[in-house]
Amino acid sequence: MTDSSFTVFRRLVTANSASGKSRIVSDAPTPHVLQSGQDRGLVNFWATEGGAPDLDTQDGAARPVRLEPPSQGTVFRFFQLAPAAETAVSLEEAEAAAANAFELMGAPHVRVDTSRHPSMHRSETLDYIIVLRGRVKLLLDEDDAVLEPFDVVIQRGTNHAWINLGSKPALLMGVLIDASKKDTPR
Repeated sequence: MTDSSFTVFRRLVTANSASGKSRIVSDAPTPHVLQSGQDRGLVNFWATEGGAPDLDTQDGAARPVRLEPPSQGTVFRFFQLAPAAETAVSLEEAEAAAANAFELMGAPHVRVDTSRHPSMHRSETLDYIIVLRGRVKLLLDEDDAVLEPFDVVIQRGTNHAWINLGSKPALLMGVLIDASKKDTPR
């Protein structure tokens, strides 16, 4: 489910032909989108499952869009954040909205300590995050930092939330790598 205000992204997928020549096998907007609000959501470009990636996979992101990557896998995505001013509501409404968003992403279990902010969460992942557009605050349990385009965060399984400080949707890129020790599907 997407809304016209939510950004659509073109995705090209390459592969080698039977004769070993490189080619484009797909050139279209990525269909792997989960929108959790008018200007908020996840856009998955690719994902891998346990071990070394399979280069013959037709569409690695052809799976339900979830917050966490597959067990022993990865996910490459953009995520968009609505301006904080547009989402200014009571604490109870913010809590309900965050609970709903994490439920939609199949990850209510990552909300381990929301005492600092309703969107605080902690996943067993190593995340490489790059701010592409906007001004964003990273909230941690004891610290926070204001980030601008091309600032990079190496997120190592810590409780955190993202707050868009601007007046337009912020856009971030993330590569999430499963770092859990359990061998069960998510």
